[in-house]
Amino acid sequence: MTLASRPRRSALYLPASNAKALAKARTLPCDVVILDLEDAVAPELKDAAREAAIAAVFEGGFGERELVIRANALGTEWGAADLAAIAAAGPDAVLVPKVSSPADIRACDAALAAAPPHTQLWVMIETCASVAQLDAIAACAADTRLALFVMGTNDLAKEMRARLTPGRAPFLPILTLTVAAARAHGVAVLDGVCNEFRDLAVFRAEAEQGLDWGFDGKTLIHPDQIEPCNAVFTPGAAEVAWAQTVVSAFDQPENAGKGAIKVDGKMVELLHLEQARQMLAIAAQIAART
Repeated sequence: MTLASRPRRSALYLPASNAKALAKARTLPCDVVILDLEDAVAPELKDAAREAAIAAVFEGGFGERELVIRANALGTEWGAADLAAIAAAGPDAVLVPKVSSPADIRACDAALAAAPPHTQLWVMIETCASVAQLDAIAACAADTRLALFVMGTNDLAKEMRARLTPGRAPFLPILTLTVAAARAHGVAVLDGVCNEFRDLAVFRAEAEQGLDWGFDGKTLIHPDQIEPCNAVFTPGAAEVAWAQTVVSAFDQPENAGKGAIKVDGKMVELLHLEQARQMLAIAAQIAART
């Protein structure tokens, strides 16, 4: 399965210090489980949370869900120990917060040198400094474990002294530039969390906004957000049918080697074929889970 074809519609943060949350995570219909050692864990519980997260990796039972551990930033007193322990455990990915430069990516990559090959590096885009170096940071994917960006809109708002308003207007340029940088270098990208978990209509509107902007999925703070998030980021029947039509058209012998063809009255190029194949791969993986 390629990175592009793996569904990451919903990525739920859960505090690794909460044993009940760890048990529940194995039953939830999210695509990604992120065991959090950072914001959701009090300083006095950091070491115990790390041990619990590592134990969860070895215990398994997460099925098709990707299992990710969010470490504390390398600059904190827990960061180095987090990455060393995570590297030894080998989850699907480690999510590192507060990265601001290519040097940060390379430092994290070096700290994961002992991790198995399948363990990816995911990073949070949540500092003002990172915004100025998005392309350079994404370019590190060429020779490091870097595979995915996660927007950290809450921390970014705090650092910018901006307001998280409905519609997220202050962050529109940053969100779109992050997606563009990720796509330029083959990096997947997840939207930030929506703090509103009681009003699911508000949440769904923000998820649809993220889909429109090109995100692969969205990070979540509450299990109630999973269902609407999956619904938004699951390709619809009409989209799947069109993708199948495009692939079938390019498979016709008379269209072999062509860069552009007419399909149902529309001009379709090879880039649309690539998009269609990716959508069908994602849809097939989702269907296999239901």
